[in-house]
Amino acid sequence: MKEVIEINIYDKRANSSTTICVEKLSENVFKAVKNEIFNCRLTLGTEFEARLNNDGFYEIVRIIEDSEYTTRRFILTSQFTESEYRLLGDEIIRLGGFWQTDFGSIVTINLPRNCKLNLDAIFKEFDFHPVEIKD
Repeated sequence: MKEVIEINIYDKRANSSTTICVEKLSENVFKAVKNEIFNCRLTLGTEFEARLNNDGFYEIVRIIEDSEYTTRRFILTSQFTESEYRLLGDEIIRLGGFWQTDFGSIVTINLPRNCKLNLDAIFKEFDFHPVEIKD
C-alpha cells in the first residue's frame, strides 16, 4: 500500500476547496482512499491527476481511472439505531464494499460493481425510504 496523505483540493467549477485522504501514486497522481463528500467525482478508488496551484491547493487536471465501485449516498433518519445501521455496514464490508458516514447522517456506500447486494430490496423489506443524494 502506498503512503496515505491528506491533500487540499480546489474545485474551480464549484469554487470550493476541501481536504481529502489519498494514496500518492506519483508526483501528481493520486488515488482517493475515502469518498469526498462535496466532490462526487472523487469516490473511493478514483485515480486522478492534479497540479499544485500558487495557493498550495491541488486542482484536478483529469480523472485517470474511475472507481471500481458503484457509489450511492443517502440521508439517514432516526428510524433505526446506529447498531442497526451498522449491521448493514458490516454486510457491505463482508461483500468487499465500503461505507462511511459524514456529519452523522449522510452515508456513502461503495459496492463492488459485480456485487449482488440489492440496497433497494433491503430498504423495501424494512420499509425504509431514505432520501438518496444524486450527483
